[in-house]
Amino acid sequence: MPWQNSPRGANPEQQIEEIIKNIRQMFSKGFSGVWLVVLVLVALWCFSCFYTIQPGEVGVIQRFGKFVRITEPGLNMKLPVGIETLTKVRVQYVYTEEFGIRTIQAGVDTAYSSSREYLNESLMLTGDLNCAVVPWIVQFRLSDPYKYLFKVRDVRKTLRDISEAVMRQVVGDRSINEVITERLEIATAVKIELQKAVNEADNGITIVTVELKRATVPDPVQPSFNEVNQSLQEKERMIYEAREAYNKVIPEASGEAQRMLREAEGYALERINQAKGDAARFLSLWTEYANAKDVTRRRLYLETMQEVLPKLGKTYVIDPEQGGLLPLLNLGEKMAQEDKS
Repeated sequence: MPWQNSPRGANPEQQIEEIIKNIRQMFSKGFSGVWLVVLVLVALWCFSCFYTIQPGEVGVIQRFGKFVRITEPGLNMKLPVGIETLTKVRVQYVYTEEFGIRTIQAGVDTAYSSSREYLNESLMLTGDLNCAVVPWIVQFRLSDPYKYLFKVRDVRKTLRDISEAVMRQVVGDRSINEVITERLEIATAVKIELQKAVNEADNGITIVTVELKRATVPDPVQPSFNEVNQSLQEKERMIYEAREAYNKVIPEASGEAQRMLREAEGYALERINQAKGDAARFLSLWTEYANAKDVTRRRLYLETMQEVLPKLGKTYVIDPEQGGLLPLLNLGEKMAQEDKS
């Protein structure tokens, strides 16, 4: 061909000028446009053999529709178009699926929309038969490009269906208060169960995180829910007050009961010791009486009189030979004291 007649050893600029000159000569000689089109198509066909994979991506090569290999980032080669096809898969990118909400503006303070058209995704029943609106976000990576492209027909739709099923199962095992207050625990449980379900589906996805947004109740039942919460708070308050009164009264009563028991035990011990002492004293007296009856009888009589007589006040000792008692009683003095009183 004419462009093959360029001299060897010429510099690149001269070669390019020579090629352009030869092409002009071909056109001037009536070179067919069909050959030019064929030449361009052949060049493009050969150019399709080269491709570049960016960092964070891999290339999936199919030969006549059949999976052949996976290529790494960088410049690679393949057979031309029509023989091998290339599909680029972003394996490091974190994809996001939103349920019950949609992102309006991404950034530091991401804004979300939770209109009624997304309510069916987040409206679910809790374990205590209450309705809850639970929006959440699932983030994932494509860990296996082959499975992602060829194992499941619609991977993202399958993931959404599995995510809803797992979330409804976890929420259905908890009360409405737990759903509202224990978002981190629920998100952790959902992530674990969701990864198990995704592994069973074999779709080449790895769950990065599950994030629960603020759970609420539907607007029609919000007033009733508030009343229930107020009743529960009142119940907790009354229980707290009752426990406070219990902790105040019961220990005091228990202490009083223990004091009375100790006093009764002391009194019983005192009476027992006194009875034992009286019995021992009686036995000792009986022993002495048995040994010397007259002396013991007289001593007991004198001791008794010594104890009794001081308690009688005035004591009159009468001689058996006394003829009468009036001179001794001094009744006049007694009557005068009564008149004064």
